[in-house]
Amino acid sequence: MRYNRPELDGLRLAAFGLVLAFHLPDYLPLAAEGSWLRDALWTGAFGVPVFFLLSAFLITELLTRERDATGKIGVGAFYGRRILRIWPLYFAVLLGLTALEHLRPGFGPARPDQFAAFALFYGNWHVALKGWVAGPVDPLWSISVEEQFYLLVPLVLAWGGRRAMGWLAVVALVAAYGTIWLYARHPVAGDNGQWTNGLVQYQFFAAGCLLSILLKGRVPSWAWPTRLALALAGLACWLVAVRVCGVRSWDPQSPSAILALAGWGLILAGTVAVFLSVLGVRADAVPAPIVRGGRISYGLYMFHAFGLSLVFWVLMPALDRYAPGLSTSVPGRAMGVILAVALIVLLAQLSFRFLETPFLKLKDRLAVVGR
Repeated sequence: MRYNRPELDGLRLAAFGLVLAFHLPDYLPLAAEGSWLRDALWTGAFGVPVFFLLSAFLITELLTRERDATGKIGVGAFYGRRILRIWPLYFAVLLGLTALEHLRPGFGPARPDQFAAFALFYGNWHVALKGWVAGPVDPLWSISVEEQFYLLVPLVLAWGGRRAMGWLAVVALVAAYGTIWLYARHPVAGDNGQWTNGLVQYQFFAAGCLLSILLKGRVPSWAWPTRLALALAGLACWLVAVRVCGVRSWDPQSPSAILALAGWGLILAGTVAVFLSVLGVRADAVPAPIVRGGRISYGLYMFHAFGLSLVFWVLMPALDRYAPGLSTSVPGRAMGVILAVALIVLLAQLSFRFLETPFLKLKDRLAVVGR
C-alpha cells in the first residue's frame, strides 16, 4: 500500500521557511520592535506547530491504514521506523555540536546534564526548567517533544483504534490548555519555559491525530481561492495571537489568562487552517523542486541554527579583517543571511544524500503502508 501526498512535502518546506523568517530579525534590522512587520516575522515560530500537526496527521493516517489492512499495528516496527528516520541525523548533529563546543564555546551542550537531556530526548524539559543551552543545539527541543508523544501513539491505536486515539487527543488538548492557564495565573519575568513545555505543544499533535480520524482518508477538493483565503485566515490568527494576545514563542506572556487561552487557541486554529489550505492539492500542481525541498526539510531544520551561527559568529567577524564594518552593515548582514541559507541547503542536501537515504531505505523495509 502507498500513501503519498506531495503537497504535504510542500507544506514542510513552507514550515521551514516560517521558522527561518522568525530568525531574520536577529540578523537583519528589518523592522522596529512593536511594528506590524516585526510581529509578522515573529509568527514564523509557529512553523514548528505546523511540523507537529503534520507529523501527527501522517503518523495516525499510516497507522490506522495499517490496522485496517492487517487487523493489527506492528508497534516494534513503528518504533524501528521512527528510529531510522530521526536518530541518524539527530545524533550526528548532537555529537557534532558537542565536539565543536570544545573548540568554539557556544555551539553545543557544555555540561553533561545538557548533553544527557538531548541524548535521552527530554531536552525540551531541560530548556523549560533550566533555560536555553546554545543557539545551534536549542532547536533540537522539538525533536524531544515528538519522540515523547510517539511513545504512546502506536500503543493506543493498537489497543483501542481510532476511538482510543481520539480520546487521547482530547486529553492532550485539555492538558495543554490547563497548563496554559496555570502559566498565565503564575507569570514570571522573561522566558518562562512555556514554549518548550511538552504539555503545551501536545495540542498540535492532538489536532493532527483528530484531523486524520475525522477525515477518514478523505481530503478537501477546494478551489484555489478558497485555499488562499483559508491560508490567509490562518496567518491572520497567528498575527492576532502575537500582536493582541501577547503570545510569543520565546516569551508567551499575556496580560491575562483569558488572552493567553485565546492566543493559544488562535495559534491552534491558524495551524489547522494552514494545514487544511494545503491538504488535497493535486500532486501535479506541486513543483518538483518544492517536493524535493520538503523531503530535505528535516535537515534544513536541524542545520538552520548552526548555519546562521557559523556565518554570523565566525565567518563574518573573520571577513571584518579585510572589510571593516562588514558584519555590522546592512548589506553585509544581508550577504551573511544569503551565505547562511546557502550553507544550510548544502548541508541538508548532503545529509539527505549520504546520511539519511541509506537509513530511509532500511526504514521502507519495515513499512506496511509506504510513502
